[in-house]
Amino acid sequence: MQRVTGIGGIFFKSPDPKRLGAWYRTHLGVDVADWGGAVFTWGGPDGAPGMTLWTPFAADTDVMAPSAAPFMVNFRVADLDALLAALRAEGCEVLDKREDSEFGKFGWVMDPDGNKVELWEPPPGQ
Repeated sequence: MQRVTGIGGIFFKSPDPKRLGAWYRTHLGVDVADWGGAVFTWGGPDGAPGMTLWTPFAADTDVMAPSAAPFMVNFRVADLDALLAALRAEGCEVLDKREDSEFGKFGWVMDPDGNKVELWEPPPGQ
């Protein structure tokens, strides 16, 4: 079974996400959108389309909970349900929460260091 297929996003806490986004826009040319993050598209004419998100969150966000880490990596996966089942069978700490939305399917697992890892199966064609 194919597991991780790429990095879907990097999410991290900041004491001032708007200031940080402005710095990245001004000094590194990151196209920070009004919603606070940036989308890096990739694929091209010879590859499958895709994207990686870069998003700072407020320092008091609970998006990374139950992890105490100030970051979370989102990995693209080919088949979320199969991977979550395999991780459970392998004894990994898979969180009970799972989401389906217009943006795809999401699930979470805790790594051995207590970091929350987001697993994302994009919608078909993305």
